Amino acid sequence: MGFFRKKESHESRSSSMSYAMRWKQEHLRQISVIGLLAIAVVLIILIWSYSQNNKKIYLVVDGQSQKIETRHSLVNQVLEEQSIVLGPEDAVSRPLASSIQDGNRIVIVRAVPVNVSVDGTSKVHFTTKDSVQETIEELGVTMGQEDKITPALTSKVSANLDIKIVRVTKHKVQTKESVPFTVVKTSDNTLLKGKTKVVAPGSEGVVVHNIEKVYEDGKFVSKQWLGKEVEKAASPKVVAVGTKKPTAVASASISRTSNAVNISGLTTKGGVSFKYKKVLKNVTLTAYSAEEDGIGTKTASGTRVTEGRTIAVDKSVVPLGWWVYIEGIGFRKAEDTGGAIKGNKMDVYYDSLKSAKNFGRKKGRTVYVIGPTKPELN
Repeated sequence: MGFFRKKESHESRSSSMSYAMRWKQEHLRQISVIGLLAIAVVLIILIWSYSQNNKKIYLVVDGQSQKIETRHSLVNQVLEEQSIVLGPEDAVSRPLASSIQDGNRIVIVRAVPVNVSVDGTSKVHFTTKDSVQETIEELGVTMGQEDKITPALTSKVSANLDIKIVRVTKHKVQTKESVPFTVVKTSDNTLLKGKTKVVAPGSEGVVVHNIEKVYEDGKFVSKQWLGKEVEKAASPKVVAVGTKKPTAVASASISRTSNAVNISGLTTKGGVSFKYKKVLKNVTLTAYSAEEDGIGTKTASGTRVTEGRTIAVDKSVVPLGWWVYIEGIGFRKAEDTGGAIKGNKMDVYYDSLKSAKNFGRKKGRTVYVIGPTKPELN
């Protein structure tokens, strides 16, 4: 018994190969489309991934802004990428280790040096502040109400700016001045003429002058007179003068010059009889005060200026230390001089500048030149 092998014909193999070829031809287009779709998906994924990592941010350095692209995610990485080196005092708007997002803004302000002088010391300080006030606040420097600063607090900060603070202090002090008492004379018809009697002894008064002294960084620079107050009023000395006998008429000798009538004689003014050396006619009077700039409280004769007593004269006309009687003013003493006081000109002293200005200028006054002793009623 034998086996019969099925014959494989050439036609059957050829049919199989034909089927494969037909399937390949029929599906080649589909395979191509699927391949292209796969490639497109991969490209989209890659583009999306790249776009997610690539960021557009704004970098501002000292006010200059620029738009940059970066794939880094931290501030310090971006600065390193842009070759930006920070100084120890420079300011960055974001922490260096913080992350950044698309559209973020990084602001860098470079610190500039300024020279600061205060309280006797000078130092160089690096700052990113915009104004002088912000800079001194950054240093912890406080300003007193009277302190001075240059430039002004509102000034803009620039490199190598010099900032100077001057400490200003003011101290109020008091000085005391003795005020001489006046002599009041009254007539007494029970006393013989030429006799006097002290009814009440006089006592000096005390005036307190308030002065403000100004110091800058501990050094005295100026002072200002604030005013005065009476601590103790002067008490007048009261003298009774006898009038029992009539007053004898004294002779007088007269000689005239261009500026004065030289008369030595006796007269009575303001209830006081006195002898005089000469009479000055057409005298021009002005006033001055120690409150004026450049006017001190010391007179040319060494005394202290006193209202109601001191006048400034031309010492060639009236010797220093002599008393005079000014019509409409009263008794005054020649204690001071002045560069503009020549001939028949006199200055009357007042404590208050306002009173001196109110006095104005008075012309045509008659002045009796008496001598070194103030007359008393007799």
